[in-house]
Amino acid sequence: MNERDSEAVAAMLTRRGYVLADSEDEADVILLNTCSVRDLAEQKARGKMAMLARRKRRQPQLVLGYMGCMAQSRGAGLVEEQPAVDLVVGTQRFHHIPDYLDQLFRERAAAAEQYDRQLRAIVDVAEEVGSESAVREHLVVEHGDRKVTAFVSIMQGCDMHCTFCIVPFTRGAERSRPIREIVEEVRELVARGVKEVTLLGQIVTSFGRKTMPKKDGKSPFVQLLEAVHEVPGLERIRFTSPHPKGFGDDLVEAYRRLPKLCPHAHLPVQSGSDRILRRMKRGYSRAWYCRVVEKLRAARPGIAISTDIIVGFPGETDEDFEETVSLMEQVDFDQAFIFKYSPRRDTPAAAWPDDVSQGEKERRNQVLLQYLNRRMAAKNAALIGGVIEVLVEGRSDKGPRRMFGRSPTNKIVVVEGAEGLVGHIVPIRVERATATTLYGYVMGEGGDEFLG
Repeated sequence: MNERDSEAVAAMLTRRGYVLADSEDEADVILLNTCSVRDLAEQKARGKMAMLARRKRRQPQLVLGYMGCMAQSRGAGLVEEQPAVDLVVGTQRFHHIPDYLDQLFRERAAAAEQYDRQLRAIVDVAEEVGSESAVREHLVVEHGDRKVTAFVSIMQGCDMHCTFCIVPFTRGAERSRPIREIVEEVRELVARGVKEVTLLGQIVTSFGRKTMPKKDGKSPFVQLLEAVHEVPGLERIRFTSPHPKGFGDDLVEAYRRLPKLCPHAHLPVQSGSDRILRRMKRGYSRAWYCRVVEKLRAARPGIAISTDIIVGFPGETDEDFEETVSLMEQVDFDQAFIFKYSPRRDTPAAAWPDDVSQGEKERRNQVLLQYLNRRMAAKNAALIGGVIEVLVEGRSDKGPRRMFGRSPTNKIVVVEGAEGLVGHIVPIRVERATATTLYGYVMGEGGDEFLG
């Protein structure tokens, strides 16, 4: 979500006449798009801004700003804490950033050396009706590289109120865009060369549930998937991040019916313990979650399942953690994002005793990571010698004549070849594999034209 918001702001600024700097050292404006999901993210943002503030002492005209979730939750406090900050913009006001930067530069030009940056700092964390439709600008070509995949924001906000999560506070209540507006954005992207879109929302499967009726037993989200699926020239559809409760039978059936919908489902489980799931207010049991996985695998054989897991949640005992370990073994995830719990202010869990030590959180984290890495390595090794379809996205950092792309199941693939591969879905013979990456070469007679 932050990557999408950052791209949209960059696109708005380039349209206004600003130019993307080739490096941070050359920039006149530096905006940090912040996350508040974990404490470490906020610490990193603060540390980065402190470093930039030291540079600003040598370069007083440098404009520094915070945007995003930490800006939303902390507001003017960030300016008080770090007076070098000129701009703080919350999650519903990104589209005003070009105007605010213009204002800052006008005031500086008028006041010259008398400009007082602390008094003139702009802070805007207000709510705004219709903000869900304001983030729709795209950079399809960035620094000369053509992009063939794109994120499309379909909604903002979250109404789930899990006890560990600050997102409802920083992103606000659920607000969904009209289906026709989203489809038009996808059409425009395809016309500019995009082959794959990822539909984004805090709880993407909750799309439209407040404002749109079901039709023929299909949720608004499934109606959206069908509408996007009909866009000519679009090759692939992904979405993130959903809630397991959003995987009703209509969405499961969509995986069977819609060939452009990639065979990959991200199902954030958070814990394998029913007791911890209740404390988290996740709204489902372990058994219910596993039934959803079974239905998806029956509907789309070979589908990849990924997840999010939190270790060390308040009250998590050794027995609770072992339940999570056994769930990892039972589901056999293709990928997992594993986090050590950190309390977030304004959440119910923040008021509970954080009774799992940092050392124990680290141990549990390592147990799951080591198990996951072994399984991912084994799964990828089993693909060696086989052929997979890969949408090539761009140049790889693995070497000058290497490109990278992704398989339908979201595996990263590095392939030998020239830039003519970009934007093509090509058959790749897998030669070798690590736990995170597949390596191969283009199959068939058409391969030579891409390699030359």
